[in-house]
Amino acid sequence: MEEAPDIELMLNRFKRLLKEIQQGAVRRTTFQPWEVDFLVDLQDCRLTPSRRDEALRRYQKAVQHQLERGQLPPMRFSEFVGRRARKLALANAPPGPLASDNPATLHA
Repeated sequence: MEEAPDIELMLNRFKRLLKEIQQGAVRRTTFQPWEVDFLVDLQDCRLTPSRRDEALRRYQKAVQHQLERGQLPPMRFSEFVGRRARKLALANAPPGPLASDNPATLHA
């Protein structure tokens, strides 16, 4: 039987990893599988350094709240960035007609 993950330990490892990334050098040689997934996901996002740093700060807060609620594993960074981009796009979108206002969709 697999042992339940220690959330406090995971949160501490997560904070340390983000701190290392923000300082510009990850010095450790061993990683948990979720840490490797995070590093690969972070690299695949290809954000500019300034956008990445801001996104990492927001991501850290979101994951901390997630782990404090006992939700495992930490959400993917790309999922967080995509969700945030969609929220910003919706907030900045010009108001338009709702689908329920379109007569063609009422009888579909």
